[in-house]
Amino acid sequence: MSKPPRKPSQPLLGDAEAPIRSRPRKKRDPAQPQLTLDPMPERIDPCLALLKPKPPKGRQWAFEVKWDGYRLAVHTEPSGVRILTRGGHDWTARFPAILAAAKRLPVATAILDGEAVVFDEQGRSDFGRLQQSLGGRGGNRSSREAVMMAFDLLYFDGHDLMETEFTARRHLLEGLVPAGGEEAIRLSEEIETDGDTLLRIACEHGLEGIIAKDRNSTYRSGRGGEWLKIKCIQSDGFVIAGYQRSSSAFGNFRALLLAARKGADLVYVGSVGTGFKANEAMKLRATMDKIKATKPAVKYSGGRKNLIWIKPKLVAEIQYGGLTHDGKLRHPSYKGLRDAADNAAVYEIE
Repeated sequence: MSKPPRKPSQPLLGDAEAPIRSRPRKKRDPAQPQLTLDPMPERIDPCLALLKPKPPKGRQWAFEVKWDGYRLAVHTEPSGVRILTRGGHDWTARFPAILAAAKRLPVATAILDGEAVVFDEQGRSDFGRLQQSLGGRGGNRSSREAVMMAFDLLYFDGHDLMETEFTARRHLLEGLVPAGGEEAIRLSEEIETDGDTLLRIACEHGLEGIIAKDRNSTYRSGRGGEWLKIKCIQSDGFVIAGYQRSSSAFGNFRALLLAARKGADLVYVGSVGTGFKANEAMKLRATMDKIKATKPAVKYSGGRKNLIWIKPKLVAEIQYGGLTHDGKLRHPSYKGLRDAADNAAVYEIE
């Protein structure tokens, strides 16, 4: 006589009478109606271009013009649009034309990476004009002239694209911001040529330089080498350490004393006495006089007289022709004062 099958000690599905249920779902976020999608980041630290003396070779590299302005991220959400600076400051109200264009984009959620610029008569981005349109450093004017040149798409229609290769991000961006547009958000177009040719043309037209991007790279914050910048004319941020008084020059100063970073220290790299406009010079002098210092932040032995030292809080954008053998700026010219919200990098000596 055969034995009946033994009853299992643990039923495979538990109580046979109990209903079978699926895994509990996460609580719905009302700000993001499509719930299986990626949460939208509050802020993303930007990918920064690494300076190189020559364009890279190879088909993996895509090339664009280098824009001279303020780095911005435009966040489009169901709750509204936010425009953030590189330093994370909310400047939505300061770019009304860009804000209006962002509201017209045919997408519910997106994060665009780009540069706010103001163009001159030849169609070149002009950092000084952008500064003036915003009221200068510390100013609170809104710029209706500023246009955002969009060059990357980090979040799109509920999907985080940072781990997606650049070619795919670029394809989606071109669908969202078509080439040749006249809106306040425009596409920074990829130029189909080799880097050497584009750099030569950019320099002939008085542009600042070009950007090279690895087509296969994901989006990484910081200066990791996925993006490279090659400049026609050197232009970098330098700390203003002081100024030389003058009763005859604009703003009553003859020159600014500049410093760069070397490790944890600031080192003197020379002075700049050209590029100033009268109204800008007066505002700059008033700003510097509010932060006077009793001793210099750099070691100085230049022999100039009538020097006034200030606290190292101001960063000037300086155009120059390289460094001399003793580490001084060659043919420097003042372009403008960087705003603290822009989180501008100070030139670092190797």
